[in-house]
Amino acid sequence: MNAEINMERKPKQKAPRNGKEPGTTGERFVYQDDDAIEKPFNWKQLTRLLSYMRPYAKQMVPLIIVLMLIGTVTKLAVPYLTGQAIDKAIAPENGMPSLSLLYKITIAVLALFIIQYITGIFRIKYTNIIGQRVIYDLRADLFRHIQRLSFNFYDKRPAGSVLVRVTNDVNSLQDLFTNGVVNLLIDIVQLFGIVVILLFINWKLGLAVIVTVPIMFFISTTLRVKIRRAWQDVRTKNSRINSHLNESIQGIRVTQAYTQEEENMKFFDHMNADSKKSWDRASAMNQAFGPMIEITGGFGTLILFWLGATLIQNGELTIGLLIAFSNYVGNFWEPINRLGQMYNQLLVAMASSERIFEFIDEKPNIDDAPNAKKLPQIKGDIKLEQVVFEYEKGRQALKGISLDVKAGQSIALVGHTGSGKSTIINLLSRFYDITEGKITIDGYDIRQVTVESLRQQIGVVLQDTFIFSGTIRDNIRFGRLDATDEEIEEVAKAVDAHDFIINMPSGYDTEVEERGNMLSMGQRQLLSFARALLADPRILILDEATASIDTETELKIQDALKVLLKGRTSFIVAHRLSTIRHADMIVVLDHGQIIEQGNHSQLMNMQGTYYGLIEAQYKFL
Repeated sequence: MNAEINMERKPKQKAPRNGKEPGTTGERFVYQDDDAIEKPFNWKQLTRLLSYMRPYAKQMVPLIIVLMLIGTVTKLAVPYLTGQAIDKAIAPENGMPSLSLLYKITIAVLALFIIQYITGIFRIKYTNIIGQRVIYDLRADLFRHIQRLSFNFYDKRPAGSVLVRVTNDVNSLQDLFTNGVVNLLIDIVQLFGIVVILLFINWKLGLAVIVTVPIMFFISTTLRVKIRRAWQDVRTKNSRINSHLNESIQGIRVTQAYTQEEENMKFFDHMNADSKKSWDRASAMNQAFGPMIEITGGFGTLILFWLGATLIQNGELTIGLLIAFSNYVGNFWEPINRLGQMYNQLLVAMASSERIFEFIDEKPNIDDAPNAKKLPQIKGDIKLEQVVFEYEKGRQALKGISLDVKAGQSIALVGHTGSGKSTIINLLSRFYDITEGKITIDGYDIRQVTVESLRQQIGVVLQDTFIFSGTIRDNIRFGRLDATDEEIEEVAKAVDAHDFIINMPSGYDTEVEERGNMLSMGQRQLLSFARALLADPRILILDEATASIDTETELKIQDALKVLLKGRTSFIVAHRLSTIRHADMIVVLDHGQIIEQGNHSQLMNMQGTYYGLIEAQYKFL
């Protein structure tokens, strides 16, 4: 469907925090999205996150595990060989050093380092490949889902807040997938291997050193809840900054027009400082893990040398094995420390994944019914039967609207702002679902047909035309992606846009800036007309489509409008007499109700509300 979003009301804003007015002390409205997500840490969600690795498990995971095991075994063998070099080659019991044995052990250690280096290179390569593929899949799933979400979802959230989910939150998971999972397995295998070796060398000394592990576990469990909440707070603050940046960029003209740059900067400074404080607090907790692990490891080292010296004196341990033991203990604290940091990384990832899955789990309010059928090619008969609609419960935007429109008729909707004009066209396109009543097209209830098949036969042209980045040709082709260049030029000529297009620097291949800022308002409207004509919808909606066009341009497209409207059922929301006077039926709305209905002559003769609107328009001509 060649449709552009039209909102008749603005997103609801919540009350200011602490009762403060916006802009006074850096406080502004809080959006639903900014509320902290408080969910208990659970392995089910982590499993869901890791399930994105499943499609690549058979391809690369076995190879990565083999490389990981080879690298870990070679690393664990080095300290033992070092101890053997001391006891057997450097200071043997018989007192005769053996250089040949020392050379052999040295070559073996060197070979182990080379094997460890090579396996590390390939392991990192393949884990990065899997990690990037997982991030690609996750971001694609999220973007695909948010495109299906209904308008009321976006009513409650600023665009920047949605943007941060697809960018920052997904990006924050890269380390987890590219390094975190594999490093976690490596550390677990390494820890298990070291514990076995330590107990094998000397079980008394091994148990004495390992006793410090529960202390480390207690430290990590004490801090984990605070760290998780701190990182959630960081994500929330970053989301607010992104939302404000998006709002500031979109509204820069208004900001400068009202010279509110300084006030806007004060608000941004407050948010920036707030974000910095949150990051400092979370980072401080994060960095506390390392020193605490090192202090605990220091106690383990004291135990090692005190008890180790005693065992050497008793003849239960050799100097070489004590040095090997010392190296293993050093390697023991290293994965313990990394596991603590890994847990912190996991907390950061969980905070982001909660926000991502919150969006993915959001159900579209507008979706196909279980038994929905594809809407066949329609003629364009439309009926609204006692339609009631509420944006919010208890606040009716439409109050029992009934209309019977025949195929090919043009219906003009007029009335004051907030009377329900745009609400009607939003309901026809099923951007929202009606609260009560029924809307049918050719006898089909629009809630019983697929949304895609419905919108494919409806075209919408809005006052604020959205122009995508790309060429002029691409923007027109958005109406029908399989259209040929000849068809594009044909519809451009039909709406009188061809002349200004060919005078552009590269004609139809001219690159337009974001939102089409290099084009005039009238030129953007002409492109939207061409786009709609190319889509060839059976039902056409013009929502103030000529409001921003100057009189000269309007005269040029009157003939094009006749071509565009011919043979189609059309709904026209407009105030200009030239746009609505030739409509087959004019419907006058007031506070969600139809108060007058008829053609232009009939309504003028009634000298009611419509007559007053036209008279008021003439006064300003």
